[in-house]
Amino acid sequence: MRILAITAAVIFALDQLLKLVVVQVMDLANRGEIDVLPPFLNLRMAWNRGVNFGLLSSNADVTRWALIFVALVITFWVIWWVRRETMRPIALVSAGLLVGGALGNVIDRIIYGAVADFLNMSCCGWRNPWSFNLADVAIFAGAIGLALFSGAGKSGDKTP
Repeated sequence: MRILAITAAVIFALDQLLKLVVVQVMDLANRGEIDVLPPFLNLRMAWNRGVNFGLLSSNADVTRWALIFVALVITFWVIWWVRRETMRPIALVSAGLLVGGALGNVIDRIIYGAVADFLNMSCCGWRNPWSFNLADVAIFAGAIGLALFSGAGKSGDKTP
């Protein structure tokens, strides 16, 4: 559990620090876009009121609070699940990535009313219309890691 907690805390802190620097200090919220290493890495401000790629987006407060509730339920379920099972350290890191990222996006919804997305990557003549943030990357990597590594604690063990 300690690995999960440390990973979640680090991801949460990095995500919130990066959002503070980019959205507030660099004033991306007002500037809208900043080219960093075009076309590979750009900062494009997007306020995501929905889930991935803006799905289920709505300006309604009920949607905002429903998404906060769902994220917290998933977070607590992952913690409960990890506590009940014997998991390898890589699975605990994966759970920490997911938890830290989910909590980072929850804080955005509470503070801003939407998730602050700003990382944008394009390549080879293709302009990516979507932005994302570090929390999104952590959630995705954590979910994949849990799917791949959440088996028994030792490679020879089998879960009934």
